[in-house]
Amino acid sequence: MSDLDDLYQEVILDHNRRPRNYHALESGRKLEGYNPLCGDRITVFVETEGDVIRDVSFQGTGCAISQASASVMTTLLKGKTVAEAETLFGKFQDLVTGKSQGDPAELGELAALAGVQEFPTRVKCATLAWHTLRNLVAGKGDAPSPE
Repeated sequence: MSDLDDLYQEVILDHNRRPRNYHALESGRKLEGYNPLCGDRITVFVETEGDVIRDVSFQGTGCAISQASASVMTTLLKGKTVAEAETLFGKFQDLVTGKSQGDPAELGELAALAGVQEFPTRVKCATLAWHTLRNLVAGKGDAPSPE
């Protein structure tokens, strides 16, 4: 493994062992996402103020990839607008599906999840929290399908 791969693996393991923003929010909205292929289950909590994500957190169980992705997502999206979150999700989804043309380093810690593109079933793990948040801020009450 290269030094960069080692660093990326460490980022994933760190966010899995010590997830950021792993708690329920007392106010705001919540939605649960479930990946039946591997059993990942994540509840995303969000408080918005107008079009701004004031606070976001998560709780759940699952593989290191789903937990790390949710943790990184929550650290990146606080204070962003819903439109900015949508743009970031698009770039992240392109990265993990191998469609990205940009520099992965522009995505910060999300770049650590670039390796999942080699394992298509793991893409659903990496994007579960993102799909859940997307449905939540769009006012959809349905559990997301990380397709």
